[in-house]
Amino acid sequence: MNKNRLEAFSDGVLAIIITIMVLELKVPKSSDWIELQKLIPVFVSYFTSFLYIGIYWGNHHHLLHSVKQISSGMILANLNLLFWLSLIPFATGWIGENHFAPNTIAVYGTILWLDGLAFFILQKTVERNAHDIAALKKAFLTLNKKGIVSQAGYLASVPLAYVHPAISGAIYLILAVIWLIPDKNIERALRSEK
Repeated sequence: MNKNRLEAFSDGVLAIIITIMVLELKVPKSSDWIELQKLIPVFVSYFTSFLYIGIYWGNHHHLLHSVKQISSGMILANLNLLFWLSLIPFATGWIGENHFAPNTIAVYGTILWLDGLAFFILQKTVERNAHDIAALKKAFLTLNKKGIVSQAGYLASVPLAYVHPAISGAIYLILAVIWLIPDKNIERALRSEK
C-alpha cells in the first residue's frame, strides 16, 4: 500500500469524526440568550474533542513522515487508532448532555487513554519501518516520554473524575497542550538524511 493512501484514509476518517461531533451542537429553538447558555457544556466538550482530534491528526501526519514502507502491521495499528478515536464523538456528546457528570468524564478519560495507547502501538510499528537515522531514534524517544506522561495522566483522570470533574478536565487540557505542537525532531532528522 502507498503511504499516501494510508494518510488519505486516516484524514477522511478524522474529518468524519469531527463532522459527527459538530452535529451535537443543536440549534436552539428560540433566540433567547439563555438558550445559548444551555449549550455551553456541549460547546466546551466539542472544543476539547476537536482539539484532541486535531492533535492526533498533526502528530499522525508527522509520524508517517518517518515511514519508509507501509506494512500490514502498520495498517492494522492505524485502524486500531482510528477505531478508538471514533469513540470520541460518543463521549463528547455524553459529557455535553450531562454537564460534565463524573461518569462521563471518567469514560472520556478512558477513551483518551485507549487513544493514547493505540497511538503508541502505531508509533512502535512505524519505528520498525522507519528510516534508520540516529536523530530519528532520538525523536522517537521524546515521543515515548510524552506518551508515558500522557498515559499516566489519562489513567489518573479516571478516578479523579469522581473527586471533582474539573481536575480531570484540567489534566486533559494540560496533556493537550503538551501534544499541541507536533515534535519537529522527526522532520529535522529526515532533513538531515538528505
